[in-house]
Amino acid sequence: MKKHNFIGKVTFEENVNSVKSAIHPKALVIDIPNPLSSYYSRFTNIKKPNSIVLVTKEMNSFESILRATKNVNTKNNLSLEAAKCVVNIGNLSHAGIRLKGVNRYTEIDNIIGHYTNEGFNFSTGQRINNEQRAVIRVNRFYNLTEINDKILQSTTNPDIYYFRLNQPISWTAFKEKTKYVKHNVNGSGYDIAKAILYNDGEISDIVRVIKPNISLDLVNEIEAKYNN
Repeated sequence: MKKHNFIGKVTFEENVNSVKSAIHPKALVIDIPNPLSSYYSRFTNIKKPNSIVLVTKEMNSFESILRATKNVNTKNNLSLEAAKCVVNIGNLSHAGIRLKGVNRYTEIDNIIGHYTNEGFNFSTGQRINNEQRAVIRVNRFYNLTEINDKILQSTTNPDIYYFRLNQPISWTAFKEKTKYVKHNVNGSGYDIAKAILYNDGEISDIVRVIKPNISLDLVNEIEAKYNN
């Protein structure tokens, strides 16, 4: 099985809140929960952020975010994984830095300071309360193992699979298709997202499937429903 490194983008919906910062109380920090938190939280009593977005005043390039994060990690002995991100809530669009690898919510204050030192300006927008529904788009890197001509698996998390779509699909059509699939597949407890991969000058439309201990048979069944 071949291993590949891709760059791409993933789009998904999630209920989000904001995190209040003690040192930077006006900074807008969006907390994106783990879609499978009810499963993974059984293995730890520590409330650890899954993913946060530091909302910036302007859109920043993926390159500038990656370069700044390399500096932040080197200078402060951190292991942050950063990406360019846009969070859409209703008619409002928030650009920012999506971060993974934050061990405690109390670390966020210092992290904001680190990125401020790298030249980033952060938004002072209104806080988000009561788990508002958001459409989240993240530019990111993928490390994947090719299972067959359609199925790929994350090399870092065996609970995550991807499969290629036969043709492009809009976000609206994808949502409708996902409702159909979830009512017609013999399985439950999985999370779905729409994604794209860039490789060798080509773009591939793919679907991300996450479920604890997911079987390849279930992935194949979901793939067949989307593509047939």
